[in-house]
Amino acid sequence: MNGDGWEKVPEQFRTTDRPLPSPWEERFGSLRRGTVDDLVVVGQIGQSIDGRIATVTGHSKYINGPAGLEHLHRLRALVDAVLVGVGTAVADDPLLTVRRVSGPSPARIVLDPKGRVSPQARLLVADGVRRLAITADDAQPSFGPGVETVRLPAPGGEIAPAAILRALAEQGFRRILIEGGAHTVSRFIAAGCLDRLHVVVAPMMLGAGPSGVTLKPIARADEALRVPMRGHLLGEEVLLDCDLTAQRVVVGVAKKST
Repeated sequence: MNGDGWEKVPEQFRTTDRPLPSPWEERFGSLRRGTVDDLVVVGQIGQSIDGRIATVTGHSKYINGPAGLEHLHRLRALVDAVLVGVGTAVADDPLLTVRRVSGPSPARIVLDPKGRVSPQARLLVADGVRRLAITADDAQPSFGPGVETVRLPAPGGEIAPAAILRALAEQGFRRILIEGGAHTVSRFIAAGCLDRLHVVVAPMMLGAGPSGVTLKPIARADEALRVPMRGHLLGEEVLLDCDLTAQRVVVGVAKKST
């Protein structure tokens, strides 16, 4: 944030086609426009070397250090909206604002099929930024004044990622960050609904605990989902930028970008 050339990046990212100054073009240039449809959907995971996002007791603050957290806030500053699942919203009560770097805070979205999130949740606090809750079409939630509710079918209690993206495109969101938790990010990967996945690996090993990504088991290593990947150093941490566009399904076109 201080002297790293970031301050003008969020505006340049949105308003020009000029390459961003280094190292920002290398890290974020792929998020400027979609290659499959009009949307750009990026997932983010912070984990240990051994792939854990928390200890066995659920403690996770903070696995990533300052550089990893700043990267997350830079992602927020570049997207139109950030989405978290209800489990993350209830367990962590995140703000989902941009605080560690310069840039605008995105719209905040909670995926909450049953309407469990409290109206006092910090991501629903009125601060001039759009707030949305995605619920099952038969839910009767109470999220408080000013919170927009998007109702979608939820067969088996879960809403399909492609349906979520279509609904958000209709709301005018084009760049969307799927920030967590692990279950939500994993569902978007499995459904072919991410363009990129940013995995920030911290220099620690937790030994046990929940994994960052959980997909359907396979019998052979040659059946694994293999994706192009680039690595970037973030201080003592490593960013793995994974390109998932080859498996991304076509969702739709946003009416406008916020």
